[in-house]
Amino acid sequence: MRRRDFVSAALSTSVVACLPIDKARTSTLPALTMTGGETTLTQTELAEFAASLRGDVVLPNDAAYDQARRAWNGVFDKHPALIARCRGAADVTQAVNFARSHQLITAVRAGGHSMAGKSICEGGIVIDVSPMQSVRVDPDRRIARIDAGVLLRGLDHEAQQFGLATTAGVVSHTGAAGLTLGGGLGRLQRKHGLTIDNLRGVDIVTADGRWLRANRDENADLFWGVRGGGGNFGVVTAFEYQLHPVGPTVLNVASLYPIEQARQMLEFYFEFMQAAPDDLYIGAGMIKRPDGRAMAMISGCFFGRFDAADALLQPLREFGTPIVQTIAPIEYLDLQSRNDDNNPHGRKYYSKSGFFNDVDSSLIDALVEGFGRARAPQTGVLISPFGGAVGRVNPGDTAFYHRDAQFNIEVALSWEANAQSAEYVEWGREFWRGVMPFASSGFYVNTEMDPSERRLRENYGANYDRLVALKHRYDPGNLFRLNANIKPTG
Repeated sequence: MRRRDFVSAALSTSVVACLPIDKARTSTLPALTMTGGETTLTQTELAEFAASLRGDVVLPNDAAYDQARRAWNGVFDKHPALIARCRGAADVTQAVNFARSHQLITAVRAGGHSMAGKSICEGGIVIDVSPMQSVRVDPDRRIARIDAGVLLRGLDHEAQQFGLATTAGVVSHTGAAGLTLGGGLGRLQRKHGLTIDNLRGVDIVTADGRWLRANRDENADLFWGVRGGGGNFGVVTAFEYQLHPVGPTVLNVASLYPIEQARQMLEFYFEFMQAAPDDLYIGAGMIKRPDGRAMAMISGCFFGRFDAADALLQPLREFGTPIVQTIAPIEYLDLQSRNDDNNPHGRKYYSKSGFFNDVDSSLIDALVEGFGRARAPQTGVLISPFGGAVGRVNPGDTAFYHRDAQFNIEVALSWEANAQSAEYVEWGREFWRGVMPFASSGFYVNTEMDPSERRLRENYGANYDRLVALKHRYDPGNLFRLNANIKPTG
């Protein structure tokens, strides 16, 4: 029987679907193991597990099940056997031990924003830390400590109360946990580095059920690995960040151009950013809206003194013939949430991305010509700048290796209906084949759908072998495999 058929049939016919945990101890719940095999969980085992948690165990018959299993990326419609909604590190430890002892396929969910749908699984267990929502800010030491379920909007909101922030993504309903573990790109990266460059430490539950603190002084090898190595080494239950004075008002910079000016706009943009100071974060790209209208764009912000912006931004004011141009103050919190409506939960998404060091006319040709064949109702070719503080960290200081990258380029598609999904995805792959020859060997793991082992090895470069050794030490059975997976060696 095929895996999907097994899970669908078993979950729909299980006696557990009709009886609560404490009323059906002779019933069993079918589940899938890490090897793809079939197993059963007895009602006694489920009841004991549920009793060990402060949080809840959600089963397929529960009213909360459909909402709890829903992924941000609507491409993925998976049905886990059970979802453990954890309320603290003790719950996470119990869930990890339960998953390991039964060898269940295991997903870890925080914000549920995984582009590749890895925060949910078919037939296994989801360790859901989203109920863990505490944010504590120490304004004197400029430190924030958050639980693993916090969204970026929660971190930003609490920190901005004191005029502070750290690098934290560009969509505020993203989970801080997944963003951080993959490296953490955001508007503050040129000024203050990636999110992981501002990470002071984590609390983590490893595959053997141990709770550990990892920072520069304790379990420093593990701390090195979680800074860019993803969720390969355990379930992080808390993060501690260094904060910086930011806002509350920054300078918003946005220009939209007719798509016919895209080539000239990109030439201008790449040259303009070569001399940009760290205070300036400006992205560029091309967007196609659902109404079929396509435009070129430059969009970003300036974190320096407003009186220094006029001369700096004068070349941008004078370039091209924009449809609309805005250079004006904006509340930092408003800036951080302005992309939210364009990335709603439940839409279908597909993405490919890569790091680029050298930019020439051939790359610009590939971007413009490829975008001209865009098929999905909503398509973006999005370019974000590196350099600045990102490049002043040595490649071996964190697991995130490609510190010499100058730009991240992503093709991002989204749509509502299922009918043309295969066509849209094929265009995305075709587009990426056209620009791959100009990319370096690195990519942002948080926007990659399903990287091969070869591409992962290239991405982590000289850090890869160290990551493999670390994986072998902390997760030799590869319990945490639903991620950009580093496989352990024997």
